[in-house]
Amino acid sequence: MSFPSLYTSRSSSLKSTRLGSPRASPVSPTIDMSSSAGRKRARLDEDSQMKQIHQLEFPSYPDTQAQIQSTEPVRDDTYYMSDGNIVLQVENTLFNVHRSILSKDGSMFATLFELPQASGDVVDGSSDSNPLMLHGDTVEEFRNFLWALYSLPHELKVLNSPTADLNCLMDIARISFKYQLRSVESWALDVINECINRKDSALCMALGSNPSSLINVGAARASYSPFGPQVSRLVRLAQLCGHTRLLETMVSLLCRLMSASLLYAHLAMTLSDELGLRALRGIAYFEVMQRPVVVRNGELRYHSPDGGDREAIVAPEEDILDAKGRLVVSRAQQLRILTGYYRLSMEWEVTRAHPVAFDHAATCGATWHQHGCTQSWSDFWKEKTKGESVMGLGLGDYLGRLKAIVKEFDKWGSATYLHHDCRMIARRALLHKIKEVEEKLPDFFLE
Repeated sequence: MSFPSLYTSRSSSLKSTRLGSPRASPVSPTIDMSSSAGRKRARLDEDSQMKQIHQLEFPSYPDTQAQIQSTEPVRDDTYYMSDGNIVLQVENTLFNVHRSILSKDGSMFATLFELPQASGDVVDGSSDSNPLMLHGDTVEEFRNFLWALYSLPHELKVLNSPTADLNCLMDIARISFKYQLRSVESWALDVINECINRKDSALCMALGSNPSSLINVGAARASYSPFGPQVSRLVRLAQLCGHTRLLETMVSLLCRLMSASLLYAHLAMTLSDELGLRALRGIAYFEVMQRPVVVRNGELRYHSPDGGDREAIVAPEEDILDAKGRLVVSRAQQLRILTGYYRLSMEWEVTRAHPVAFDHAATCGATWHQHGCTQSWSDFWKEKTKGESVMGLGLGDYLGRLKAIVKEFDKWGSATYLHHDCRMIARRALLHKIKEVEEKLPDFFLE
């Protein structure tokens, strides 16, 4: 075998480099080189050092061979086809499939297969020993993607049932997006959106809610550990692919979940920061702002859940709530919360001092004393903005206080000098003000 000679040459080279070459370290001045005893002692020390070098730098060859053998790729049981004409390697698995299937829909594979090869070079993908390497995918993801390409219509119907595998659909959508199979990507994302909006879907039943139904608070609180990563991945996928309907569905679902569980409020806040989701940032930070929080020095620690799903990154529960049940936030998140609290408080003070304006009805000036109508509205505003139902809410709960005023307005009844038509207009003005604040809510939490 050639291994011993290689080993010998490398060790000899090392010895000559360390002991005889000009780059070698000078001999220690404590060793007397003029005496034979000193030379023997130095020689013994050098031999001892060389033995240590051999042990550290040259592992035994049987272990090295075993490591090489363990990394040899294996053929996939399903998608290594005898009549395939392109061999792909994902991680440690080989797939032998058809160029014509992968090249559909103007995909990136079609462009890749048309790239010129240098004359005399072995073509990538021509054999097991020269596969076309695909990086950044997992075997399971790519296998699910191939399943979508090769399945018959009746096999695909299972994805439209309540038992549809969302993880499989997400794999199909992500790989299709990466390799630009647009029609497959769009189909998978549409099916995901339909599945989430089904009341009998597995995810919504586990979460205790869908975007339109009443929420089961107990189920929502218990679902974070097993299903939080899947919710996270769905939001990231919708953002990555630019699928507006799915993103709106997930934002709506998260808004409902965060009202029932601080864990989902933290997840929504984190996703809004990482992905720049404006709509989610406002409601998430507003929800967290009204809860007791504790600040941790440094950034929060995150981990990938078991299974290696790189997209489903969530903070573990022990990183979100402390022993007293308070939400744990980073210093950057604390700054945004305090900024939002201050701005919302100041905005409320301005609104409290100036009643929401509205245009009087045409009939008000003709059949009613318009000045009395205006005065009645002003008196109502001064009284109710100081009332217990409004002042009992947090100073930064601008939205909550406006909604409390609407409830007080509905209780006001007919004992007022406000014209009937103006009453309806004033109520619409209040609702418009609430909607305006909801749309501006993300901007309150900008640093």
